[in-house]
Amino acid sequence: MTLLKTAVRALVLLALLAGCREQSKQNKPESPDPGTVSTDSAARDTTGENPVGTAGQQVADSTDAFELTEENAIDFFFDYQKDLQASRVRLTTDLGSFTIELFDNVPYHKANFIYLTRKKYFDSTMFHRVVKDFIIQGGNADNVKTARKRSDIGRYLLPPDTRKGHRHHRGTVSMPSSEIDNPHMLASPYEFFIVVTDPGSYHLDGEYTPFGRVVEGMDVVDAINQVETDDGDWPMKNIYIRKAEVLD
Repeated sequence: MTLLKTAVRALVLLALLAGCREQSKQNKPESPDPGTVSTDSAARDTTGENPVGTAGQQVADSTDAFELTEENAIDFFFDYQKDLQASRVRLTTDLGSFTIELFDNVPYHKANFIYLTRKKYFDSTMFHRVVKDFIIQGGNADNVKTARKRSDIGRYLLPPDTRKGHRHHRGTVSMPSSEIDNPHMLASPYEFFIVVTDPGSYHLDGEYTPFGRVVEGMDVVDAINQVETDDGDWPMKNIYIRKAEVLD
């Protein structure tokens, strides 16, 4: 079984990275161009903490120390998503609540988002980048608490999965890439962005992984997108995610 999972992990990584290379464009988007998505540059270390989930979903109740790493993340989420029934997450923000429906055919990114939600990672993070009529980007904060939560969960990236037929329509939830040792545009697991452009921002297709869509409360997303920002696209008044919850 271990050999089988290792083989599956290797094949998944090779297939996804190959797909990414085939679709990558000559000119990669770079911040702070307002038509691009900011990379996640938050510093992280590798301190461990108690988990939520097991390789199935029993690690959630375990008291054993557990830390996600580059070496174990794919195997972990492969097991975690097997019996995963939930597909919706509600985010309650300073400006109201909205609900995200996660795509089943992007299993690692879906499992990651639900796992982090159950770990309460997103609670008290912010929408730290807002570009008018383009995106809102969340899952980060310039405070010690958020850095510590990332540190406790672990340091890992997710392979891009851009070939499942999902496009960056209005309301699409997608995952930015990380700039940390990342020649293959691997996805930052801790952040996400939501497209507000009507009908969409299709120049992002093939560069980032759509893994869900807003199905309720798009008016709240639009309200966040209209807040006043500074020259670096950071809201002048912090917009917090007060609570993230999985809707079973």
